[in-house]
Amino acid sequence: MGPLKGVRIIEMAGIGPAPFCGMMLSDMGAEVVRVDRSDGADLGLPGREPRFEVLHRGRQSVAVDVKTEAGRNIVRRLVKGADALIEGFRPGVMERLGLGPEVLWEVNPKLVFGRMTGFGQDGPMAPRAGHDINYIALSGALHAIGEKNGPPIPPLNLVGDFGGGGMLLAFGVLCGILEARNSGKGQVVDAAMVDGASLLMAGIYGFLAGGMWKDERGENILDTGAPWYGVYETKDGKWVSIGSIEKRFYADLLERLGIAGENLPKQHDRAGWPTLAKRYAEVFKTRTRDEWTAVFADSDACFAPVLAMKEVGAHPHNVARATFVERDGVVQPAPGPRFSRTPPEIAGPSKAAGTDSEAVLKAAGYSPSEIASFIERGIVSKPR
Repeated sequence: MGPLKGVRIIEMAGIGPAPFCGMMLSDMGAEVVRVDRSDGADLGLPGREPRFEVLHRGRQSVAVDVKTEAGRNIVRRLVKGADALIEGFRPGVMERLGLGPEVLWEVNPKLVFGRMTGFGQDGPMAPRAGHDINYIALSGALHAIGEKNGPPIPPLNLVGDFGGGGMLLAFGVLCGILEARNSGKGQVVDAAMVDGASLLMAGIYGFLAGGMWKDERGENILDTGAPWYGVYETKDGKWVSIGSIEKRFYADLLERLGIAGENLPKQHDRAGWPTLAKRYAEVFKTRTRDEWTAVFADSDACFAPVLAMKEVGAHPHNVARATFVERDGVVQPAPGPRFSRTPPEIAGPSKAAGTDSEAVLKAAGYSPSEIASFIERGIVSKPR
């Protein structure tokens, strides 16, 4: 069992970063109960089997109509024994439901109330809708990602939703739980994706302030500006990556490419970068991706093949570390990080909304007749 054994979390069902936070906490051993909607609304992709909702893995699901007083009372009872509640609604939604922090602290004064939004709980844009691309646009991250003279390129929804969102919320909730165990008081964790994406850019902002970064795409050492930090196409139409920043790593790169003795521009001669990029591209095109992988097998040139998602599970390093696992026929990332004494694990499969409604209510102290009444009245539902 993971290091969070004994921690109990109530998760109000949503999409994206809040479920990612719930998955991380569950992977680490926390008991996470997901409060789904009782009306059968699908918060995943329509028509998908539950096993494909990887972000939902490892927790129980109770489906509750929180728009009824009886449904709200169920949530209040659930949080009574919880360390934290996490939710990803727009500001004010939980208050309008009668489940805001002040109300729930009357039930459980030590409850940490984790709130996941795009723009935060306050500020002029707080009430507005948005997605990852909008949040990272405000942080400066989107502007910085892309090639020279090209448009900004969205890095999937990794920077806002997951790195700057779900992980930030998980970190904040655990900090809040630790503090509450000392003070006896809960508090609100305001995790905003625009804040989290900005935080991930801290090092780059330091470079910019120190004159080591140009505020333009494709002009810097980490944004495809430097030819020795980028990707190159190989003979078979696949790709490889190099990140040979340090002097000795760069020397190894030239040796492995077989061009160490050529009259080439110096590594940090910006005027010569186009010449270097052209030469690297020519050389990488002479062999396949796997042939180059063999050439660089024991190298410190900072090289790696660019693997497709369907290839990663077979790579020897990923196999050795069990970085990817298969659960219910779905290949997915294993829990992380690793712990030497309390290894994390996937606590269970992803489930349809309401799968554990009866079990969760029974554990909360409701009688069989009360549970049956909730189901009959539609306050609680089971999978359809």
